[in-house]
Amino acid sequence: MVELTRRRLLQGAGASAVAGTGVAGCLGRGGGDSLDSLTVAYVPIYPNMQHYVMEQESYYDEIPADVTIERFSSGPSVVKAFASGDVDVALFGITPAMVLADKGTDAGVLAANSRNGFKILGTSDLVDRYEREGNAAFESFEQERGRKVRFGAPPDGSVPDIVLRYWIQEDLDLGEMDDVINKSKVPPAKAVQTIRSGDIDATIIQEPFATIIGREDGFDELAWSGDILENHPVTVLFANQRVIDDSDVSQALVEQHVAATEFTAGSPDAAAADAASVIGSGVSEDLAKAAMDSRASDFLSDPHAVTEQAATMGEFVADVGNIEEPVATDDLFAVDAYDAIQQ
Repeated sequence: MVELTRRRLLQGAGASAVAGTGVAGCLGRGGGDSLDSLTVAYVPIYPNMQHYVMEQESYYDEIPADVTIERFSSGPSVVKAFASGDVDVALFGITPAMVLADKGTDAGVLAANSRNGFKILGTSDLVDRYEREGNAAFESFEQERGRKVRFGAPPDGSVPDIVLRYWIQEDLDLGEMDDVINKSKVPPAKAVQTIRSGDIDATIIQEPFATIIGREDGFDELAWSGDILENHPVTVLFANQRVIDDSDVSQALVEQHVAATEFTAGSPDAAAADAASVIGSGVSEDLAKAAMDSRASDFLSDPHAVTEQAATMGEFVADVGNIEEPVATDDLFAVDAYDAIQQ
């Protein structure tokens, strides 16, 4: 699980070298309330672009604490580690952040990472039908084929699942999603193989997998999530309260995050190369660069830009039972660090 550990020298007057032999995730204290160390966790998905830039371009060196980086395979695995205190900062989906906030975890979103980050792709036959018939395409497909449209998507309550539900139920106004489509759980990395094999008719998918499917004959785009729920968040920078309360650390994290967003906008090929070198798992540098041209590659830092849609998404996360009730944005977002560096 641990990818690498970087030992830092504490910044500022009176700082001393950190010996760095503590347990991952332990928040060491030294010099009053300052943090000596913190653990940054990430899920290796393309929307967490800022992390790859911060790691590969050495932006984490500017954090006044000893930073340990850990790689996790999924949002739920980070939720477990975060809840147990093994993780202090995480770059992952907005819905895992909601789950932690719902559980009463003292933490908050310091910055947004990405928004509008999905494409709904389907077979050319389904897309042609949808273009001809609009909302009626789902019913006519079922009448003709004797089955519902088969959608592959991540688990209930995940960010893409929530956007898909919103599309079916609110944007298209077709009723409960389960009455309209047959959804099966398909991880993003397996969506390409699954739709190629004919096991599903459509998928909601992030980059760079959307670029792979979009390049192939026989598949086209049904919708883009930025048109479905404009400016919806995908991934965020989430921190526990002890990080938030240390203004030097929290502001440094956000400042470097903003720098990474600016680097991505100004040098997209270099940022894509950084992403490919960390993600691996078949994400080549050429593919990562090509995915930068997608409208589903929308990177930002400003947390204020996604709060309204986060509230809307929270209602659907509660509906599927992942949280007891929608989390108030004031409880989910910790914007003081971002606001401080804007002054």
